[in-house]
Amino acid sequence: MTDVKIVESVPNFSEGRRQEVIDALADAIRSVEGVKLLDLEYDHDHNRSVFTLIGEPQKVKEAVLKASKLAVQKIDLTRHKGAHPRMGAVDVVPFIPLHGVTIGECIELSKEFGEEFSRACNVPVYLYAKSATRPERVELPNIREGEFEGLRQLIGKDPAKDPDYGPKKIHPTAGCTATGARNFLIAFNADLNTTDLRAAKACADAVRATTGGLVNIQAMGIELPERGMTQISMNLTNPGRTRMHQALEVVRNEARRYGASVVETEIVGMVPLFALIDAVKYYLQVDKLDESMILDLYYLAGANEPTEKTFTEMSLIEFGDEVRRAHATPGGGSVAALMGSYGAGLVCMVSGLSLSGRKFAAIKDEMTGLRHTAETDRGILMDLVEKDSAAFEDVMTAIRMPEGTDIEKRKKAEQVEAATKHASEVPLTTIQHSLKALEAARTVAEKGNINAITDAGVAAFALFAAVEGAALNVRINLGNIHDKAFVKKMSEDVDQLVAAAGKVKEETVSTVETRMSELAAGQQAIP
Repeated sequence: MTDVKIVESVPNFSEGRRQEVIDALADAIRSVEGVKLLDLEYDHDHNRSVFTLIGEPQKVKEAVLKASKLAVQKIDLTRHKGAHPRMGAVDVVPFIPLHGVTIGECIELSKEFGEEFSRACNVPVYLYAKSATRPERVELPNIREGEFEGLRQLIGKDPAKDPDYGPKKIHPTAGCTATGARNFLIAFNADLNTTDLRAAKACADAVRATTGGLVNIQAMGIELPERGMTQISMNLTNPGRTRMHQALEVVRNEARRYGASVVETEIVGMVPLFALIDAVKYYLQVDKLDESMILDLYYLAGANEPTEKTFTEMSLIEFGDEVRRAHATPGGGSVAALMGSYGAGLVCMVSGLSLSGRKFAAIKDEMTGLRHTAETDRGILMDLVEKDSAAFEDVMTAIRMPEGTDIEKRKKAEQVEAATKHASEVPLTTIQHSLKALEAARTVAEKGNINAITDAGVAAFALFAAVEGAALNVRINLGNIHDKAFVKKMSEDVDQLVAAAGKVKEETVSTVETRMSELAAGQQAIP
């Protein structure tokens, strides 16, 4: 399972009424081999369809791209009416890491989709959520404000509305699109037995994070005229921290002030089991309830059988326990990659703390770019935790091959050589991406938020340790490789990279110490 990568995408199309169009979009997704369409939700009042699909990252991108191209042909926003805000025929395309994939990899996937879709269909595309290139574009409503009709007047005229990809002109019928990487969320709606839109908007204000409600909740009040109701449409962006039942109770309490009540709720798309268990525990007041107590799961999924985790799925304690075992993997190469990933994470942290406020206005774009680069490096390095151990196991598998005949000996020698070369290339990749993140650490140490200066220093130490640790793994593998040209080239590359990393580390640490002295002297005070 270590090589399996699963991504989820939940594209939203501005069509919820024409069954033939919805079916055609579903067929386009299903036509890509290896992709599973798990769920399809559409609503006449919203005039919107939401597809949930999973698969290998590139396959998922292919399926969404195929459906999106079809949507541009089939959906005309000049004729579109619906309760849900929209700005494009393909309104939003999120990519979510599920298994063996980091958020950094999903960021890159969203960028690939945005570039390819805009080029193929001449549709302006904005990056949002974790992929956002501007702080104000993290939240989708900020991008969508004005919807198709308003953005039609602004794109190409207001520089703040310039897209990340595609023309600075809205597509005449397909509008514009947002894409990005995000973590799993739950789309959860509550319907009120009133047509008074003020009540729904008041409930949305009460539950929404940005208006003083619950953290990790986006919400809006909308009309459902054909059903004689109003609705609070919510996104729970971190359902592990803010639960469905918590959001529902806030809505219920606020609705009472208007003489209204919640008569129905709706989950759009997929929902994790833990969220349902949380709701059951709350409303039934169950003291103890977990998956192992659910009969259907126990019978169908073998809840009593332990599930094997990959290294990157383990908790810190679990991974530490694996490292301490008298077993070759995970070993120094995996630990080096992990240190590099954590170091890159600190670069993301410091650059993220150097975005808001007037004092960072001059470096905001630079910090945003550094954060995206470090996020990508962080994801690649975390993936290398698995790949380093897998490469070692491949070497051991080759060494165990039979050698009873000359043919077997020759085949074994070839396999050992190839596997050992690969085992040296993996830690070289660790060095390369750790050095990239280290160079970013130098910049954030020099220009970033001084109150996080020690975090930049720790990043430098962690990343240099990753470089030196990975270099040891390259060198020990080179001693077992017979291809002298390969060994010479790899040795030279490693020496150059380690020397460069040492220089960057020293420069970063010197900057950190200087700025710490400034802080201690009171030249810049912690706010």
